Amino acid sequence: QVRLVELGGGLVQSGGSMRLSCVVSGHTHSSYYMGWIRQAPGKEREGVAGIDHDGTTRYADFVKGRFTISRDDTSAIVNILYLQMNSLEPEDTAMYYCAVVPDLALRSGTEPLDLLRSQYGYWDQGTQVTVSS
Repeated sequence: QVRLVELGGGLVQSGGSMRLSCVVSGHTHSSYYMGWIRQAPGKEREGVAGIDHDGTTRYADFVKGRFTISRDDTSAIVNILYLQMNSLEPEDTAMYYCAVVPDLALRSGTEPLDLLRSQYGYWDQGTQVTVSS
């Protein structure tokens, strides 16, 4: 059973920066595509950024040039996923979730950021990011 623990989040002023981290464990026998999704009150869940095993990244248009996703796969036991967020805007206020989807699901051809937020994705508690104007 994969386990996700997010670190970071909180309150930041508009134009500021914040880094989120996620420790991914419990997936010794499985391989996952990883990323971040978010959900603001009254809005649908949306994919933010994703990263493949080879480091290939994908970003939602609304964060391109501002957010950077990265992953640390050096450990044989855990993966660490990061989301560096710069030039934050009040519209970025949301609950942010580290999310994973089995690599097998990528064979469907569905856009990976959509897979992360779909029924095939898995996420846990999330962390609140609030950007004040």
